[in-house]
Amino acid sequence: MKLQSYLMGEWREGQGEGVPVRDASTGEVLARVTAEGLPVKEAVAWGREVGGRALLALGFQERGRRLRALAQYLSERKEELYRLYATTGGTRRDAWYDVDGGIGVLYTYSSLARNLPEGNLLPEDDFLPLSKDLSFQGRHVLAPKGGITVQINAFNFPVWGLLEKFAPAFLAGVPTLAKPATPTAHVAEALVRMMLESGLLPEGSLQLLVGSVGDLFDALDHRDSVYFTGSKATADRLRRHPAFLERGTLFNAETDSLNAALLGLEAGEEELERLAQEIAQELTIKTGQRCTAIRRVFAPEDRLLPLLEAVRARLEPLRLGDPRAEGVDLGPLASSAQKEEVERAVATLVQGGARVHWRHPGPAEGAFFPPTLLLAEDPGPPALHQVEAFGPVATFFPYRTPEEALRLLRLGGGMLVATLATPDPQEARFYLQGLAGEVGRLHVLNRRNAHASTGHGSPLPRLLHGGPGRAGGGEELGGMLAVRRHLARLAFQADPQTLQALTGEYAKGAEHPARVHPFRKTYEELEVGETLWTHRRTVTEADIALFAHLSWDHFYAHTDEIAARESLFGRRVAHGYFVLSAAAGLFVDPAPGPVLANYGLEGLRFLEPVGAGDTLQARLTVKRKRPRDAKTGVVEWAVEVVNQERKPVATYTVLTLVARKGEGEPA
Repeated sequence: MKLQSYLMGEWREGQGEGVPVRDASTGEVLARVTAEGLPVKEAVAWGREVGGRALLALGFQERGRRLRALAQYLSERKEELYRLYATTGGTRRDAWYDVDGGIGVLYTYSSLARNLPEGNLLPEDDFLPLSKDLSFQGRHVLAPKGGITVQINAFNFPVWGLLEKFAPAFLAGVPTLAKPATPTAHVAEALVRMMLESGLLPEGSLQLLVGSVGDLFDALDHRDSVYFTGSKATADRLRRHPAFLERGTLFNAETDSLNAALLGLEAGEEELERLAQEIAQELTIKTGQRCTAIRRVFAPEDRLLPLLEAVRARLEPLRLGDPRAEGVDLGPLASSAQKEEVERAVATLVQGGARVHWRHPGPAEGAFFPPTLLLAEDPGPPALHQVEAFGPVATFFPYRTPEEALRLLRLGGGMLVATLATPDPQEARFYLQGLAGEVGRLHVLNRRNAHASTGHGSPLPRLLHGGPGRAGGGEELGGMLAVRRHLARLAFQADPQTLQALTGEYAKGAEHPARVHPFRKTYEELEVGETLWTHRRTVTEADIALFAHLSWDHFYAHTDEIAARESLFGRRVAHGYFVLSAAAGLFVDPAPGPVLANYGLEGLRFLEPVGAGDTLQARLTVKRKRPRDAKTGVVEWAVEVVNQERKPVATYTVLTLVARKGEGEPA
């Protein structure tokens, strides 16, 4: 059976015999993979045109809702993926990290969409006035580039690897063409079939290519992106393609690196035990086949052997075998070819000065490679910090001083992640400053957080996944960082009316008066820029005294006439929160209506003091809107409070929950 690619709206089979995909435990041929004769260049153009147009018709909010629905759809069908996963050598726990982890990424990015606009433009910062009369303004905005994202995935995470790249691209409105690694392409194909069968993905938003990319890169230009996960050698070769060097295609690489764990000098016995557990887990999950797995371990000279033995004690009871068998903790590597690579790497490390301290007595035939702990009593040889065994192998090094440890850590040439086991903030500060340019994520492990830590090797959707140097220099995940990376940033200059209309956010100078009080309007009826000037209120001595009594805020500037006169105010002034409360009294319409509740307050600034005799007036403007659910939306109101001289005394943003049209009045 040949695996099929999904290109240009059709499932297609490549020509020729193809490369076999084998069961990692039994060696049985499960399928064959080939992309020969497939229209890969045409698929790029088709994805841009058909997929791009369909995605832009949805907007951020709808794309976010579809990601959530897709996550729910896959959750209900994940047992099929679990069953297939066993053929890759993964245990059920391994499948949980890949399948459920990938579905979790979809949920995370769907939740991020709640704070995004309904359209496809994402404003970045405030409007910048470019003329005194505000008729010409500028703003930075992010928008889809009109291209396609090509993802090239590694064999170790056929589900999570595809979904963690797909989710931010889909939310950004950019179509995806996914190319899985051959050894686990059958799992990726099954996943994509599920995703397409859900009916949630617009045509062209997701394509699948199994087999070689062929001449696909020749079709890419400055609008497109390639997100690569794999070896540094492959990444370095791909970077030299004219698509990246000459035509400006974005190349984002996340490559295998020599990630490290370090037991700090200030670590206690509990930190040692917790770190030993972390190292053992990293050698066990996916049989050590994770780009974030711990490859190098550093410990003070006098604590190196205790740490080694603590790790060994946790690995020794593990049972190796076919992951479909009862009680198996650890499966084989993904393929016999992968095992050969690990064997060559271990031989190179031993030749470079390390020795085998302990090796698990489990099976070593076929694609099985037992967990192995290497010890390098001389930590200095550079070769020990340049070779990675991509399997259940870690090398342990001694160090004498923090400065020596930092020098050794840096020999790795860039890491995705490092774990520091210490309870001491000063020790953590030393390594944070020293490793800022060496690692993408620094994970501090100690007695205070170990019970809650998500672990060394688990990238989180809201945090950066990537690293400098050998780790590829890329940025995957990271919440909105990943979404923004799929978009084009441009400076947009126009009149305030045009800016407001296109960004969906209030631009000063584009206000228009409200014909009825805005609090009488439903979410759909409110218009961005709609403005209400309130009636006025003169502040009295009684107001200040009563607010002090009510709030228990008897700060001298409000209650001590003599001290206040000698202060920077020069007189007794009203509480800032009285000004806030007085403004609410001016603009709130008290009768029941579509405005249901105060949802929050942001960006409060008190600009001028207010005293007895000053007269306040407020201006309330619809600043921004976003739907919350089927019944309510969140409306942000720009509030400006001015005095009798029309000088602003306070500015802030109020958020309210507003009923959507047709939902009726609150009970």
